[in-house]
Amino acid sequence: MDIRKRTWEIVERAKGGDTASYVFDIFIFSLIFLNVFAVIAGSVRSIQVKWAYFLDGFEVFSVVVFTIEYVARLWSCVVDPRFSGPLRGRIRLAFRPLLIIDLLAILPFYLPFFNADLRSLRILRLLRVLRVAKVARYYASLDLMTSVFRSKKEELVLTSALMIFLLVIASSILYCCENSAQPNAFSSIPATMWWSVATLTTVGYGDMYPVTPLGKFFSSIIAIIGIGMFALPTGIIGAGFVEAIQEKKKKHTCPHCGKDLQ
Repeated sequence: MDIRKRTWEIVERAKGGDTASYVFDIFIFSLIFLNVFAVIAGSVRSIQVKWAYFLDGFEVFSVVVFTIEYVARLWSCVVDPRFSGPLRGRIRLAFRPLLIIDLLAILPFYLPFFNADLRSLRILRLLRVLRVAKVARYYASLDLMTSVFRSKKEELVLTSALMIFLLVIASSILYCCENSAQPNAFSSIPATMWWSVATLTTVGYGDMYPVTPLGKFFSSIIAIIGIGMFALPTGIIGAGFVEAIQEKKKKHTCPHCGKDLQ
């Protein structure tokens, strides 16, 4: 048996009938979510003090497992034609988004072992939460989400540009209307952008609001436009999912009789 090939089959997404790969996926999947739970629970001071030894031990165990998984992927990937070549293939794999996430998930643990003073980088330990992103490789359904965003990227870029344009226009208008009446709150167009974001997203925190009649008039129009404008990306993505699901069904049905293909 080719150990390298078998290792790659196990660490990759499980295929039908491969029990070892399936068990490995479930184990990693469970460990990822337990890590996220541990990070959340560890942020509570009382739990952090009482269960510090257990949380630290679990962190060490998790990092060891994820490190072995990361190294195993780099070691065995050369059996895949996409990553052929002992050096070039491994570099190509290492720069894939999911492998970068894998590295960022374990890197904060190893940083303190360097001689440099990295106390200011302790915040990077929060990157452990990125371990939940590792789940993406174990769900084929997440590929559907990727394909939808890829197919609708032009529409999403256009709506994003329109939202930025509306944000700038709204901030400029309210700045002109309110600056003289509220020079501290609406002190500049960049400062007014906070009001624009809160209003266009219909959140409206209330820390900044117009007091002049002209400002209230324009802010009402901006708020109404914002409801429709921020609903556009949702509609585009929703339509993309419907199209992708229908296309997927077509591939699994007979074009003549309409029955499911076995």
